[in-house]
Amino acid sequence: MAEPEARRRLELGSVSENIVGGESAEHGRVQVQLRVALSTIGVFHTFDLARQLEKLGALVSVHTGYPRFKLKTAAIPAQKIRTFPWMVGPYMAGWVPSWLKEDWEYWNCTSFDAFVARTLPECDLYCGLSASSLRSGGVAKRRGARYVCDRGSAHIRVQNRLLVEEHERWGVPFRGIDPRIVDREEQEYALADAILVPSQFAYESFVQQGVPKTKLRLAPYGVDLSKFHKVSSPRADAFDVLFVGSLSLQKGLPYLLAAFERLNHPNKTLTFAGTVASEVAPLLRRFLSKDSGIRVLGHVPQDDLKTLMSRSHVLVLPSIQDGFGLVQAQAMACACPVVASRNTGAKDLFDDGREGFIVPPGDMDALLGALQALADDPVLRDRLGNAALRKVSSLGGWDSYGRIVLTVFQELVAPTTTDAANRGATCKTRFPLAGFASMKSDS
Repeated sequence: MAEPEARRRLELGSVSENIVGGESAEHGRVQVQLRVALSTIGVFHTFDLARQLEKLGALVSVHTGYPRFKLKTAAIPAQKIRTFPWMVGPYMAGWVPSWLKEDWEYWNCTSFDAFVARTLPECDLYCGLSASSLRSGGVAKRRGARYVCDRGSAHIRVQNRLLVEEHERWGVPFRGIDPRIVDREEQEYALADAILVPSQFAYESFVQQGVPKTKLRLAPYGVDLSKFHKVSSPRADAFDVLFVGSLSLQKGLPYLLAAFERLNHPNKTLTFAGTVASEVAPLLRRFLSKDSGIRVLGHVPQDDLKTLMSRSHVLVLPSIQDGFGLVQAQAMACACPVVASRNTGAKDLFDDGREGFIVPPGDMDALLGALQALADDPVLRDRLGNAALRKVSSLGGWDSYGRIVLTVFQELVAPTTTDAANRGATCKTRFPLAGFASMKSDS
């Protein structure tokens, strides 16, 4: 089948250069014909990418399971958003009983995927979130388009193993990830022309499972610097620790509670901003009953997070498995140092001891040591916080992410486009993020 006719010709001089017969094309720019369709069962980082592709003229559509009324501030043309809210809507409303949730989540993935497959527009490349893009990815490929599987976490089997081990460690029943979802994901990995991951941790998990490096593309997520910036300062006479996210075993909650209990400071507090998973509720209640310095805020609107982060001395993300913890970059943008496990994408954001601390997952002693060092040394806290702000500001936020991902898409499509084939062009790409460049060179 002939390649779809592109609607726009993009000039990406800041990202790539086109080499024709060994000589640079006019002005060192590459003329790219590209139309991209995206899908995500929720919103996640996909909508941040969609906004960037729309600015660059490459977005054809974005499919989502979210209801349209939840997308009023999406900043994407309404006609390019296609919604299938019939499964996510009842789930969000709390209408799905606990005994049905596993099946409902599976049906959510399969029905949404079928909807995307039926309504996928003509495009050069389709990028779908993992577990919900198997059928639609196949449709895209049969039309002659490229299919990218967007995986926001570790390889599904590595994720499952880590979660099973952690639940066993704490004696919490856990059946594991639905085998039907595991099977779908692995079929997607095999079908895809490329797998997009957000961190070195996620990248290495795929390599460990035997996925060829040539199939992997690493692009760390960005941060909206217009929404996250320093608006206040921490208290001088206290040590305030912040956790943002779901309170769960996956996020390493028991290790943070134990480390905080042993932390030596006369005026310490630990604030949780997020919902409490049922598996850790009893443990959390025990700590709350004996430590008045712990408070649980529940869900906090994103607009209010920058105040919490600016007023905290440290943000902690001790996850057992976290493809890329967006809250890390958000805290850094508020000049708040981060202590995180190495299974969070921390290595893609900052250097251990320079802008924060990176500790092994599940290591309470290492976590305590990092927190105690910050609690004991206000000068160290200020130095790390200021360095974190400088570092995250230099990464370019979502704009940089959008350019990097568009370059990945361009390289996947370019060898098959009529324009590139006729000219025998090859593309050499400059990658602004060092982590991305290093992973590409390992391929």
